[in-house]
Amino acid sequence: MNNVLLQVQDSMATAAAANGAAAEDLNLLDLALKGGVIMIPLLLLLIMSIYIFVERFIIIRQAAKDDNTFMDRIKDFLHDGKINEARDLCGKVNTPYARMVAKGLSRLGRPMSDVQVTIENAGNLEVSKLEKGLSLLATTAGGGPMLGFLGTVCGMIQAFYNMSSAGNNVDVTNLAGGIYTAMVTTVAGLVVGVIAYFAYNYLVSLVDKVVRDLEARSLEFMDILNEPAN
Repeated sequence: MNNVLLQVQDSMATAAAANGAAAEDLNLLDLALKGGVIMIPLLLLLIMSIYIFVERFIIIRQAAKDDNTFMDRIKDFLHDGKINEARDLCGKVNTPYARMVAKGLSRLGRPMSDVQVTIENAGNLEVSKLEKGLSLLATTAGGGPMLGFLGTVCGMIQAFYNMSSAGNNVDVTNLAGGIYTAMVTTVAGLVVGVIAYFAYNYLVSLVDKVVRDLEARSLEFMDILNEPAN
């Protein structure tokens, strides 16, 4: 009885060791290589998405910096008739709302409608600068899974071709390459798409915050201009 138990334990240990060795051999690099040529554009899309996210995140966060005293100082300068000092302040702050206010200051003396249109155009230009590259993220979010699906179809075609070529001698090894390609590219495409999707939506939320701030600053600036002179 003891001999039987020892043999069972040895068999289980041998199987566990074999499974462990197989798990160790199966790493991410090997899986990526099994994906075939489709993995190259997916890798490029992933690198591009990460670069765009980091670069836009830094720029948008800098644009979102708030100076609570900025509009108060602009108001004081305008009430004192110090237009040049107000423009110098806008240049020192160097934020989207400061550049927008500077455009408005450059149109002082013209009809208020002209000043408002100038401010709105300047704000739209600042927003478009912040949104640079976001369309590529949105494209990657949709295109990544499509490329992965293309790899899946190519892998299944390869698998069926191997089956037809093998004839009556169909073996699992004949199908392994195509199935690997199909599954790996699907996962890779979904990973790239998910990363790009969340990165895009997060950056859009940051841009929306800047847009709301620009709208609030433009209204405040127009209120200052419309205040009656003391």
